[in-house]
Amino acid sequence: MTTLRWEDFQKVDLRVGTVVAVEDFPEARNPAFKLKIDFGSEIGVKKTSAQITKRYQKEDLVNRQVVAVVNFPKKQIANFMSECLVVGAVGEDKDVILLSPDFKVPNGLKIG
Repeated sequence: MTTLRWEDFQKVDLRVGTVVAVEDFPEARNPAFKLKIDFGSEIGVKKTSAQITKRYQKEDLVNRQVVAVVNFPKKQIANFMSECLVVGAVGEDKDVILLSPDFKVPNGLKIG
């Protein structure tokens, strides 16, 4: 494991956002959903794909708050442009458990 300097960690912009829309993503190489996440007025709504179909149903994700990295460059995934990276704990079988606040917080709240 590489030791990270504080200055490196400060470059990662982790924010809380609310999932406002979820779609199937059949073109993805691995089972995934397309998500639209509202990060508040400063950042707006960003799109991402997430390989979270093992544990989550689409209807369970709408209105759920999640944590995501919002300052990665855009990334092409199949025919979709991902604009952020949702974070979660990943088990041995690649089962992802999303990270989210225990209580509702304002969209765009910075993690630090």
